[in-house]
Amino acid sequence: MASLRIYTRNFPHRTIVLATSDYALLFKSESRSTRRRNGDTVPRCQVDLVPVSSIQFEDYQIHGKGFGTLGLIHLDEDVFVSVITGSSKAATVRPGESVFRIDKVEFFCLSHSRYEDRLYHEVDSSIPVEVTETEVDYDLRETPIDVPFLALKKLLSDGSFYYSLDFNLTDRLQDRSDKSATFDIESLDEDMLWNAHLINPLLIFRAYLAPAEKNHLDSSRMLTCVIRGFCGTLTIPSSVPIISRGHTRLPSSLTIISRQSSRRAGTRFNSRGIDDDGHVANFVETETVLWIAPHLTFSYVQLRGSVPIFWEQATGFIPGQQKIEITRPVEASQHAFHKHFKNLELKYGAIHVINLLSELRPGEVELSRRFRELIKGDRISQETALGALSDHSLLQLTEFDFHAETRGPTGYGASSQIKPEIFHSLQGFAYFQEEESDLGIPDQNQKLLGNTIILQQEGAFRTNCLDCLDRTNLVQTIISAMALDAFLHQQGSSIGDNLQLRHSTLWADNGDALSKIYAGTGALKSSFTRRGKMSIAGALADVRKTAARIYVNNFSDKARQQTIDILLGRLTGQIPVLLFDPVNDRVATELAQLSSNYSSTTSIQIWAGTFNLNGRHPGPNIDLRPWLLSGFNRHDDGPQIFAVGFQEIVTLSPQQIMSTDPTTRKVWEQNVQSCINSEASSRKLPKYVLLRSGQLVGAALMVFVRGDSLKYIKNVEGNVKKTGLSGMAGNKGGCAIRFDYSNTRICFVTAHLAAGFANYDERNKDYDTILRGLRFLKNRSIEDHDTIVWLGDFNYRIGLANQLVRESAIQGDYQKLYDNDQLNLQMLAGRAFHFYTEGPITFPPTYKYDIGSDHYDTSEKARIPAWCDRVLWKGSNLRQLHYSSANLRFSDHRPVWAIFTCMISVVDEKQKAHLQHTLYRKYRHSTRAVVASEPEKADANTGKLYHPGIFSRTQESAIGAAYDKWWLNHGKSARSQVIPPSNNHIWNIQRIPNPFSWDDNDWAQVSPSTEIENGALNPPLPPRMNLSGYQRHRSSYDSNREHIDATIEVPGKPYQDNPKSQKSSKTAFWMMDSNHKSPPLPASTTKTLAREESPGPYNPRPHDIADRSVTHTKHDILGEAINDRLTWEPLHPKQ
Repeated sequence: MASLRIYTRNFPHRTIVLATSDYALLFKSESRSTRRRNGDTVPRCQVDLVPVSSIQFEDYQIHGKGFGTLGLIHLDEDVFVSVITGSSKAATVRPGESVFRIDKVEFFCLSHSRYEDRLYHEVDSSIPVEVTETEVDYDLRETPIDVPFLALKKLLSDGSFYYSLDFNLTDRLQDRSDKSATFDIESLDEDMLWNAHLINPLLIFRAYLAPAEKNHLDSSRMLTCVIRGFCGTLTIPSSVPIISRGHTRLPSSLTIISRQSSRRAGTRFNSRGIDDDGHVANFVETETVLWIAPHLTFSYVQLRGSVPIFWEQATGFIPGQQKIEITRPVEASQHAFHKHFKNLELKYGAIHVINLLSELRPGEVELSRRFRELIKGDRISQETALGALSDHSLLQLTEFDFHAETRGPTGYGASSQIKPEIFHSLQGFAYFQEEESDLGIPDQNQKLLGNTIILQQEGAFRTNCLDCLDRTNLVQTIISAMALDAFLHQQGSSIGDNLQLRHSTLWADNGDALSKIYAGTGALKSSFTRRGKMSIAGALADVRKTAARIYVNNFSDKARQQTIDILLGRLTGQIPVLLFDPVNDRVATELAQLSSNYSSTTSIQIWAGTFNLNGRHPGPNIDLRPWLLSGFNRHDDGPQIFAVGFQEIVTLSPQQIMSTDPTTRKVWEQNVQSCINSEASSRKLPKYVLLRSGQLVGAALMVFVRGDSLKYIKNVEGNVKKTGLSGMAGNKGGCAIRFDYSNTRICFVTAHLAAGFANYDERNKDYDTILRGLRFLKNRSIEDHDTIVWLGDFNYRIGLANQLVRESAIQGDYQKLYDNDQLNLQMLAGRAFHFYTEGPITFPPTYKYDIGSDHYDTSEKARIPAWCDRVLWKGSNLRQLHYSSANLRFSDHRPVWAIFTCMISVVDEKQKAHLQHTLYRKYRHSTRAVVASEPEKADANTGKLYHPGIFSRTQESAIGAAYDKWWLNHGKSARSQVIPPSNNHIWNIQRIPNPFSWDDNDWAQVSPSTEIENGALNPPLPPRMNLSGYQRHRSSYDSNREHIDATIEVPGKPYQDNPKSQKSSKTAFWMMDSNHKSPPLPASTTKTLAREESPGPYNPRPHDIADRSVTHTKHDILGEAINDRLTWEPLHPKQ
């Protein structure tokens, strides 16, 4: 197993070296302070591949051995290098194809060594002491340090990550059989790659290396690609007969490799169902490999994954009672469902779905029903596209109620009843078989061997239950044994007890490993899988695992999910590490300028409305058309999006506020959808589809999208936030739905805030709680969107007397009411809805009416009318077209609605990638040629990667100021130079001292006819723009003139009127600070005055000036003396 050594150095700048015997990777990164000073928000890293002989390791501290790097990651404003420091062999697929399990991972910071001082990285005692002269500081600090990588370190070291240095572990054996035998890191399957976010910067670095350097990097095996899942091998002794022919004395091996997809990875209740790209949760490809010595290989692949529809499940403390919610209808799910199975068919061939869900549990019944509908819809759409009426043979479904079938006396043994139902497909799919054959004898000492593919697998079984763990693993064990037996039967043999035992053991270990990844504990029913029967101890173990799952799912999974998202780079705002690449910087700049070539904008309409129903149940007499159909007019096709918010859809009783009943919400969904679709049908427009809905007790939000817009929408999510009873009750709070429309992020929020006339502070707090506390997946907040619309009953009141409000409302004096509106005043004070906008209110207050009439509250309470129901928005791409209310009288509120025009950004990602690649090829050689023309690689004594002068500002800033003063060695001069407009200009010495004044000129023009007479310079002076201010400070000037020495030399050639003159005169002037005091002189400065002058009015005479000279040693900004004798001759005013 290849290994490398890890070195670090702190001075003159922080450097990390990963060295093999021949070559080394060197890493540098700009410090946090330097990045802030330069205004960089994206951390950059400098990487180079150099020969080991070019590095002097005396200045480095060794940190032990490593077995490869996982890549670079940005954590807590620092850049870290992740290195595998412990691993063990987990499997040997075939001779020369080993798989290693990661046991330990370390993170080394590129900015400082703070974490190393606490012994987070241990020194390997096997490294000779004489390799380094730097002692390790074993002193522990008393102050604890918040280490940002501990959660990642724990995750990567949990034994579920694997890598191989011999072959591409992300591909199944059949896919890599027709590829080159050489391990090519560029051929990785990104779906199964788990460190893509970390390794991607180094893969980009590798891609642009010269071929020779690329070969050196590949042969060093420093770049490591990792999968997550399970790998295990059991050796079959040669004494155990497997097939009758070709018996040898060499042992054979049985291996199982499970690769979990990283696309929708997560924990049990945080990752369910499918996403808009067709990726499902807990998708695992499991491969059974049997290598029979010395030349025969068998491989069989199965799939598992969550039910491919949009659904969620909340955590709970009662097993089997966690509520399942389907979040999208069939029409809005079909496109993602089709993508999923299309991708499977392209990669694996025909797909046979085995659904193990129960037909008795309500949640699972609904999932199965929706699954069947989507499969039927997918068949119809494909048959229509093919113009055929035959059955779609590439997708089949077998439903097998596992719990019902195994409820009898035989228990889990009854699961074998599934064999007849899948036997036909198993025979048709076949398996992969490869044989090593002799291709000839090139010489007398060596045979030329090659691999011959005998058979290929033409399809795969996709098995699912609810979690795709326990039931799925048991059924997949049966299918794997059936395929293995079919292969051995073809070889004239059968699966024996010894092979069957090893097969069952590996599958039980596989189930436990996958269950720990997804649910936090080992798999249930593993006792039966391992031994073929269920014991009392196995049943008790299942009870213990169930209790452990409840604890993990409720208290640990949220943190585990966030760590997984960090590893995969999926958190909102997470910044990837960028390498210093002048070509890429140039391409990025030009790509932004050419954005019109790959991006465009389109306009859509959004209708947003809110209605407090006052607990009114929907009925046949309720007509929502005056409210909902306001979005349609004669001149357009209607809105593409309807966002409908309801409040108090149920009566907010003490029993109701602690739980949510979706029954009433679903009835209102049907009413709204029926109303808008009836209008769409009359206009011959596509029907509207319920994209998603959400509910928090009485508050509900529904988003309907026109059918022709569904293809542009993805990443639909929803969440709620309670604010009632300090977050315990749902009578008050918010419900939000977000999605991406092309490349524009849109979020709708409906809220019901605290009631009460004087409780505006509580309403402000409720708003802030919802804004900060409501989070979507990947830690995305409400503010992380381009377009945000709040709609709901915000309960802000009008701060005027009741009678005055009622009279003003009747008279239509809405401006007076709005000037005293609490929400308006709170927004003006910056206490709520910061930077949000509300359109002009041209409708009467919407609360509180007598039900069934247009009269405001006539009860004993006689509440003051108010605009409780509002629509607010934020987004530079939004423009409000209408804002009004509707006259629906069955509630004590009036519904409010608004119509917006939203500009949608559409980016053609394929065109953008093509243009980016074209520009990179265009500038690659020219830009790198400029860089190469400078002194490139550093000398071996310093170990520096690059000459500091060959990079732009961003490259120079990689060397932190805390370790190195970059301007001392090869940097440019730091002296400021003031350049006049032309050579015949000098500073205006009579300009007033105020630097912000615009009344004076900075420069004065010198006439070419000026002559030097009697050794005195008499140039014409500019007019005195503000002489009074200058005169007021003459006494101060005279009292301090002997101490003035700071000067500024006027650039350009000195004016010399007489070419025969042996003396060149230089024009200079005195400079004072803001207090008209002389600046402090450098310590080495010497000054000689020609003569002393007594204090008095400023009236220099020609003979005084002629004899005056100042001699000093000139200093640059760094204090380095430059010997130069200058003669300064101050100008005197023109007489």
